[in-house]
Amino acid sequence: MTLNPENKNAIRERLSFYRELGIGPLYRRDTDANRQAANPVEALLDVIADQADALAQAQEQIAEESYIATADDRVAKLQVIADDIGPNCQRCKLAKLGRKQIVFGTGDPNAELMFIGEGPGADEDEQGLPFVGRAGQLLNNMIAAMGLKREQVYIANIVKCRPPGNRTPERDECDTCSPFLMRQIRVIRPKVIVALGATAAKNLLAVNDSMASLRGRFYDFSPPRTLTDSDEPFDCKLAVTYHPAFLLRDPRQKAEAWKDLQMVMKYLGLKPPAKKQ
Repeated sequence: MTLNPENKNAIRERLSFYRELGIGPLYRRDTDANRQAANPVEALLDVIADQADALAQAQEQIAEESYIATADDRVAKLQVIADDIGPNCQRCKLAKLGRKQIVFGTGDPNAELMFIGEGPGADEDEQGLPFVGRAGQLLNNMIAAMGLKREQVYIANIVKCRPPGNRTPERDECDTCSPFLMRQIRVIRPKVIVALGATAAKNLLAVNDSMASLRGRFYDFSPPRTLTDSDEPFDCKLAVTYHPAFLLRDPRQKAEAWKDLQMVMKYLGLKPPAKKQ
């Protein structure tokens, strides 16, 4: 069978494309030799298909290795921030008001979704992890309803030490912790941040509006940088919803919180898990 000029040009361009990618020399499959001899166009297309499969597998492997390397790099960077804070931070008065330990943050360093609450409670102060008490269990359920696992998101708080009596963190306490939280955000680089409650929303957005005014839309958010920051600037979306502790006190607002999460799900392309039959 003779190739027409159009087929020759198409194949020539395809072969040139693969050479530019560093793939070659092209080979023929040993199987189906009669078909190759009878139809050289289809045979060569089979060769190209084989090379495309090999390229796709190589790209998947590179992407996986890159993800692992990036995750490891982000873990290391987060550890640097934790080390900078220190195990016994004395930068604000919360250090002297009964806190047991720093509650840094937890989750996937490559997470697309980040939740930021107000501050640690008694259970969090005891375990050193955010959202592990009753409010944490509700947050876990909220994350699961979005089709995710807790391990797939990142969770942190505005302040990293428990305020006495679980009171609202004061302005100077929030301002002291803020640079470390901004560094965490810049390392994780989420696509969406969900501010849990008014304290988180007001501190992240630097506004003093009501929850009714803050909810129901996305904000463009870019964590502030300092002169010593070497990472690239980035922007993400920020949404506001009720704090799980508030929802425990007023379950009637759970439907409103679910609307906020559905907005986030739509943006991230998430679907809720299928209901069990």
